[in-house]
Amino acid sequence: MTADRPRILLVDDDATIREHLTGVLERSGLDVEPAADGAQALRSIEASTPDLVILDVMMPVMDGREALRRIRAGHDWLPVILLTQVGESFERAAALDEGADDYLNKPFDPQELLARIRAVLRRSSRGSVPLSAAQALRAGALRIDRPARRVFLGDIEKQLTPRAFALLEFLMSHPDEVFGRERLLQTVWGFDAIVTSRAVDHRVAEIRRVLGEDAAAASYVETVPGLGYRFVHPVERG
Repeated sequence: MTADRPRILLVDDDATIREHLTGVLERSGLDVEPAADGAQALRSIEASTPDLVILDVMMPVMDGREALRRIRAGHDWLPVILLTQVGESFERAAALDEGADDYLNKPFDPQELLARIRAVLRRSSRGSVPLSAAQALRAGALRIDRPARRVFLGDIEKQLTPRAFALLEFLMSHPDEVFGRERLLQTVWGFDAIVTSRAVDHRVAEIRRVLGEDAAAASYVETVPGLGYRFVHPVERG
C-alpha cells in the first residue's frame, strides 16, 4: 500500500455508481481506478496491482464471484470487498467462502463503504494471505479447519452447530473488530433467514459453552456492551 493514498480498484457495471463512489473515495484520500466488469478488473490488476478491490457481484461479461476466484488464484493477499444485493444470500455466502474480506449490501451509505475499506486495509498487508482466504485459523489453543468445518481446542475436537461454526469463523476472520447483531445476522444468517437478533446471542452462548469460556472474562468472543461482539484473541493463519 502506498504511504499516502491507497489505490482502490472499483468494479461495478453501473456507471452512475462508479462515478459517485469515485468522487466520494477520492475526496477521502484514496486513488480510485474504475472498471465496468470482472474481465476488465483482471486486466487492470495484471497491469498494476491495487491495494484493495471493491467488486460488485452481479455484472455482465464476468460476474464478481468468478472474478474473485481468479483474483484468489493469482493474488492470495489482495483484499476484496464485495458489493451484493438483498436476496443474494446464496451468492454472498459462496463468495465469502471463496475468500472475500468483507461485503456490503446495496444500497449503502458511501461512508459505510469507506469505513469498511479502512478496516480491511488496516488488517491486510501486501504479500500475506488475508485471514479470510486462509484454509485454517488459529487463536492460541483454538483452531478451526475451514474446508472440513471442524473446530479443535488443543488436541480435542469440539462440536458446534453449523450456524455457530459460521459465526465463529466470521469473527475469527475479523479479529478485534466489533460487529453488531444486525450485521452478524446479515452476514452469517442472510437476509432470507427469519430470525431475531437473539439468534446471535444464542449462538455466541453455544460457542462459549463448547469452548468452556466465561462471558465475564472471555478469551475469545467478547461482549461489547451496547455494540455487539468482538473476537479478542490474536488470530494467525493456522
